[in-house]
Amino acid sequence: MTRLAVAAAVAVCLSPSWLCAQTTVLTVSAASADVYKSPSTGSPVVAHAPRGTVLAVTRELGSWVKVSWPGAEDVGYVHNSMGSLGRRLPVEPGEPAGLTSAPPSPEPASIAPVAVAAPQPAPPAPMRPVFVTPATHLVGLGGQVGGSPFGFGVTARAWSRGRFGAQLELSRSELTDVAVPGGVSSIQFAPSVLYRLPDHVADYLWIRPYLGSGVSLRRQTLSHAIPGAGSSESEQTFGLQAFGGGELTFAAVPRFALSVDLGYHWVQTAFGSAKLGGPAVSLSGHWYVK
Repeated sequence: MTRLAVAAAVAVCLSPSWLCAQTTVLTVSAASADVYKSPSTGSPVVAHAPRGTVLAVTRELGSWVKVSWPGAEDVGYVHNSMGSLGRRLPVEPGEPAGLTSAPPSPEPASIAPVAVAAPQPAPPAPMRPVFVTPATHLVGLGGQVGGSPFGFGVTARAWSRGRFGAQLELSRSELTDVAVPGGVSSIQFAPSVLYRLPDHVADYLWIRPYLGSGVSLRRQTLSHAIPGAGSSESEQTFGLQAFGGGELTFAAVPRFALSVDLGYHWVQTAFGSAKLGGPAVSLSGHWYVK
């Protein structure tokens, strides 16, 4: 009796219905679901999935799912609100894993047998991915700290749909040097041209590295601390700057980008040993309004 029970248990465990592991799928219920390059609404849209599309889920990321999708480095991301999650049997050989058709509805049972079978309708054409032009961060406004010398300011950044972008900076800094009585204040206006390098997209982070170069228009004011030496002196200077950095965008805050820049400023001044140029590190944040 014991041997019979063990044999029955082994047969049940080895049954094909137990060996066929089920996979998670997302069935699109919206009219059209956007497939993003990263789990963020601010990342590029690589395709649209029409209603009824069944997408094989490779990973669940909170309110997002990671799916197999051609053309987006073999993966894409869809928001959970675009459909419903469920289970299905493994994909049959020859069936694409990332994009499948919804299972057909069962035919209603016939009330009575007929001599001639009704003609079957032609099967629907397989759904294909519809690729669109990526929509990335375009125009951002924000603030900045750092520079040479250290200061505070506002900044605006705009990207084209290609590799190039533009940046405007307006900042103010103060410099107190022991060799310069008083202090030097500087107001800088710096337009720059940016070149975007290939993006790096992960599940929770989007990194956009770039290089930049531009001019620096400054107005320096020297305030004298010695009585009788005059109230202040001013000068206007023209300089150059070159820098490199990267934008970091998090999936939880898709419209905000944090940037870190490392560069060098070439600036000359007539105010003694006051140093307004040289290596510079700056930190900026941009909120993309478009």
